[in-house]
Amino acid sequence: MKTIEDRDVIEAFETRLREELDQTARLIEESRAYRAPVELDQQGVGRLSRMSAMQSQAMVQDITRRRRERKVAIERALSRIRDGEFGYCAECGEAIAVRRLEIDPTFEACVHCAA
Repeated sequence: MKTIEDRDVIEAFETRLREELDQTARLIEESRAYRAPVELDQQGVGRLSRMSAMQSQAMVQDITRRRRERKVAIERALSRIRDGEFGYCAECGEAIAVRRLEIDPTFEACVHCAA
């Protein structure tokens, strides 16, 4: 049975988190062009096309906001690994089930405290 005290388990989570952090940072950077202000040139683009562009821009901005939040959560999890606190509930201090961390290694609370 896997336990959070197993160094191989922690290293696997760290690798997974670093890979996701790299991917998230890359996606945030790639979306930069799509977050640029929408041109309001009425001669070249019709009203509905501008509205569609503005809606698309708003969606990309929301996605980027969520990616930034995820990036912060990943960085916090990596910090907990460095500090030796990874896998322990921030509320009660008990170990978080490895199966819960497999779902999302950024979880900071055990099932009981999260409820």
